[in-house]
Amino acid sequence: MDHAIKVGAPVVGINDSGGARIQEGIDSLAGYGEIFRRNTLASGVVPQITIIAGPSAGGAVYSPAMTDFIFMVESIGQMYITGPDVVRSVTGEDVSHQDLGGAGMHATTSGVAHYAAADEDTCFNDVRRLLSFIPSNNASSPPTVPCEDPTDRRPEKLASVIPDDPNMPYDVLDVIEELVDNADFMQVHAEFARNIVVGFGRMNGSTVGIVANQPAELAGVLDIDASDKGARFVRFCDAFNIPVITLVDVPGFMPGSAQEQGGIIRHGAKMLYAYSEATVPKITVILRKAYGGAYIVMGSKELRCDVNLAWPTAEIAVMGPDGAVNVIGRREIADADDPDAKRQELVADYRERFANPYVAANRGYVDDVIDPRDTRARVTDALDMLANKVDDLPPKKHGNIPL
Repeated sequence: MDHAIKVGAPVVGINDSGGARIQEGIDSLAGYGEIFRRNTLASGVVPQITIIAGPSAGGAVYSPAMTDFIFMVESIGQMYITGPDVVRSVTGEDVSHQDLGGAGMHATTSGVAHYAAADEDTCFNDVRRLLSFIPSNNASSPPTVPCEDPTDRRPEKLASVIPDDPNMPYDVLDVIEELVDNADFMQVHAEFARNIVVGFGRMNGSTVGIVANQPAELAGVLDIDASDKGARFVRFCDAFNIPVITLVDVPGFMPGSAQEQGGIIRHGAKMLYAYSEATVPKITVILRKAYGGAYIVMGSKELRCDVNLAWPTAEIAVMGPDGAVNVIGRREIADADDPDAKRQELVADYRERFANPYVAANRGYVDDVIDPRDTRARVTDALDMLANKVDDLPPKKHGNIPL
């Protein structure tokens, strides 16, 4: 690890460990401390990737937890602080190794694992693919490959991907695959917090990081897990000079007591912090809904994003037309002879006057309203323009992200 930091090379760890050796006592604990310190110092300097190819317990899981990406092999990979026997003796809970710390659980529920592979060969190939997208260190640019996919390609599919009904879902992966080179997109955390999509693709041969709301899952709302997932991905991209492209279709933050009690305010603030702090090129495209605080969080101009575009289907407002009318038009609706007709009239008026991209464009919050088919060309042009972008932060030791 010391040598990797010195020469600027990624670190890949392959873990199969029962934890600290009891017979060695404090010496084994000190050894873990030495590794943890190097994980911390290497963070943001060289990419760190962990493969869990067997049981990893106790101290053996904290080093992986501090790395950038964790790959687990299904059936044989396990991660937990204390194993099933200890859990049973302390709490009385009877739980299997897989339910307590298996690849499936960590890839879907806890979010500890970014990838779960069926076998070791698949896992190693996935790691190789990830390494093909990212630079070797924070002083290098992301790798580039020859691009035979025309940058001015106009995918007709994008003209009809947004449903006419604003409440109908669609798969944002259909948009992403039309934008990136050769439809080659590598998701990160694909099975965790599925209401937001993050991952790596290429535009004109160069790596980009993509953050996108997923209307096909929970209508694309932001919740606690989605906020954590998005914020950490943006911070990785920023640490390793990877431009961030944000695709927005978000109706807001997830409402409810469970989210509030779980700290959605604190977790949502991580997204604000990550986008504001990032100095890499940041390009945002508003596809459909962009309401309230979630609009600000998802790469808005106010968070130092460089180029903000919108499709004609974009709805940018403090809240959705239905909710807004119920607040500001309450009396008019109540006094109307036909309340339902009056509500529909007010909703249409609100959508025309406020919830459209042209109001935002007129005030400079959106740089342009574009034909969806031109998105690939416009984003590629923006990346070219921002290739030599220089941005900085106020002098400080480090900020205090709301963890």
